[in-house]
Amino acid sequence: MAQFKFYSIGSSSNGNCYFVGTDDYGFLVDAGINVRTLKRALKEYNISLDKIFGVFLTHDHTDHVQFVEALGEGQNIPIYSTKEVFEGIHRNFRVKADLTNCRKFFKKGEVVNIRDFAFQSFPVSHDASDAMGYSITFDNRTLVIATDLGFIGKEVADHISKANYLVIEANYDEEMLKNGPYTYHLKQRVSSHTGHLSNTHTAKFLADNWHENLSHIFLCHISGDNNTPEIAYQTVFNALSAKNITPKMLIPLNRTEPTEMVIWE
Repeated sequence: MAQFKFYSIGSSSNGNCYFVGTDDYGFLVDAGINVRTLKRALKEYNISLDKIFGVFLTHDHTDHVQFVEALGEGQNIPIYSTKEVFEGIHRNFRVKADLTNCRKFFKKGEVVNIRDFAFQSFPVSHDASDAMGYSITFDNRTLVIATDLGFIGKEVADHISKANYLVIEANYDEEMLKNGPYTYHLKQRVSSHTGHLSNTHTAKFLADNWHENLSHIFLCHISGDNNTPEIAYQTVFNALSAKNITPKMLIPLNRTEPTEMVIWE
């Protein structure tokens, strides 16, 4: 069985980017990490940018697309997303992005097949242009990435029910957000149905919807102001343990540094 690799290069409001691939080639999900840092992180595993066959974008917020032009036009890497996401990037005054020559459009829900990988997007509830997650299938194994969403709707849950490996948001601890430094408006935005998932929401969903084929969980987009990796991990761990659920791996992804590559044989 071929190797299926996952590598988180950054997972936070400072910048988001994930690698999925094989020994020979791969893809990026989101483009929130600068090219120099990205090259250095990939080099740790002998991956060069000319082996990146595409970047799939989840939405148009700056921390997910800030360096999309440098990857697309600068490195000649195809950039995949919906027409609405590309339009949102064009409106984002924080991002300089002429993507005329590298844009690859798909319709949400459509399966994009590239070599041995199949990428299927699904809608998530977030205050961005056409925000989405991805089910990424390789060799009959599926990795689901569900980041930046205010709640887990039916379509998200349906994709998670088929996942072997799951990257899911655990953005904030409810008490830390309540008592933290954010303004009232920002607290309301984060905790709304178009904001982010709390540790408790994620923990309860996983405990209530566990299935035997799900073996690896990665907690992503952990807030630096309203959460800690330890609290996110413990909240999910406790909810799973209460139902005698023990995944093979439960890891909070590093916010601003790469997390060690995971390889599935």
